[in-house]
Amino acid sequence: MAMTEVDPDQLKQAVEHQHGGMATLAQSVPVKESFDGATVWEGIVHVFDLAGHPKATRAYAWSYELASGKRRFFAVLHLGGITGPVEAVRAAIVTEQRSGQ
Repeated sequence: MAMTEVDPDQLKQAVEHQHGGMATLAQSVPVKESFDGATVWEGIVHVFDLAGHPKATRAYAWSYELASGKRRFFAVLHLGGITGPVEAVRAAIVTEQRSGQ
């Protein structure tokens, strides 16, 4: 996966579009997720404070470029087992694998 970064404003829009509320960038965290010794994903996860959402006060967002040249955006809420950027990336990877993407 190509790790080209996007403007945090695009990620802010993705969070607000997918989940509602108002997102404010709090920090950017480098994440490297490996499985069986191989890197599955590596990039920057942007952490947003989220105001006006009924359940979550934080969201994690990142994107990557697909082989087609299109960009895939992820916006994961800080809920349940999602307690930080690493858990958000892991949850997205599992979801993608289950859906066959």
